[in-house]
Amino acid sequence: MHFGNPQVFWLLALAPALVLFLVWAFRARRRALERFASQTLAQRLADSVRPVARRWKAVLIVTAITLAALALTQPRWGFEWREVKHKGVDIFVLLDVSKSMLTEDVRPNRLAQAKYAVQDLLEKLRGDRIGLIAFAGTAFVQCPLTVDYEAFRLTLKDADPHIIPRSGTAIGPAIRTALKAFDASEGRDHAIVLITDGEQTEGDAVAAADEAAKAGVKIFAIGVGTAEGELIPIRDEGKPMEFLKDRDGAVVKSRLDEETLKQLALKTGGIYVHSAAGDFGMDAIYDKGIAQLQRKEFESRLQKRYFERFQWPLGMAFVLLVVESFVSDRRAA
Repeated sequence: MHFGNPQVFWLLALAPALVLFLVWAFRARRRALERFASQTLAQRLADSVRPVARRWKAVLIVTAITLAALALTQPRWGFEWREVKHKGVDIFVLLDVSKSMLTEDVRPNRLAQAKYAVQDLLEKLRGDRIGLIAFAGTAFVQCPLTVDYEAFRLTLKDADPHIIPRSGTAIGPAIRTALKAFDASEGRDHAIVLITDGEQTEGDAVAAADEAAKAGVKIFAIGVGTAEGELIPIRDEGKPMEFLKDRDGAVVKSRLDEETLKQLALKTGGIYVHSAAGDFGMDAIYDKGIAQLQRKEFESRLQKRYFERFQWPLGMAFVLLVVESFVSDRRAA
């Protein structure tokens, strides 16, 4: 037996709590009757009630509530094998985790906002495979293409500047890493969602975009940050906050490079969006870009489907409540 909603098992604790309440209520009623009525009147009132019937009514109510709580846990038993087909596109999120993404011209910082936006993208996906490539001075596949969105969330959470020791912003190598990681399957569109401030310091991103265009891969770029830019804070535990400096000791100011990102998107037939406060741009990327791509079946497998059986305890609970309403605890006159 399996349960589709096991987190509500705590509701079964209502049954013993109700039993204790009913026991207390019966005794409190008897004490109140003895306190405010004479012995003769109390005996006459007691004789008009059938104690056994009253107990049975209580048993029926407690049992019905227990069965209703059990129905809410969605018990399942018995199963059949069904063929499950997945349709969708393949999407690689290229997430810039360089130190410039810690700039706070976007609150709380560029990288944190980017992660929130990717979480929003996950909520829109329906069977699409998604993977994560983190990049700074180099790039690597942090999460391969998958429909396991929870596993993707775990890898997204761990993405930060510490996972890539080499500094820089290697957009070109990141794009080429995605091209290599895509399956060689045909008939299904591939998409790259590039999230960065665009300050390219490694490789030739435009040449990589040309390769993506030849492979039929669209790049949807999101520029994070402002053109004015801001200093890059470095916060190490136990140390006062400092600002990132270059090799000459000058403080580095990070600015958004929109022109490069627009060029990358244009070369592949994709879309460029500048993130803004309250609107990161992921909705536009999905609705105007990813949602328009061709969705083909890419996986078909057998899956065990259990039969829902919550109807049985729910139906029994209903029957018991109906029976309880017809049980009278009063003696016939």
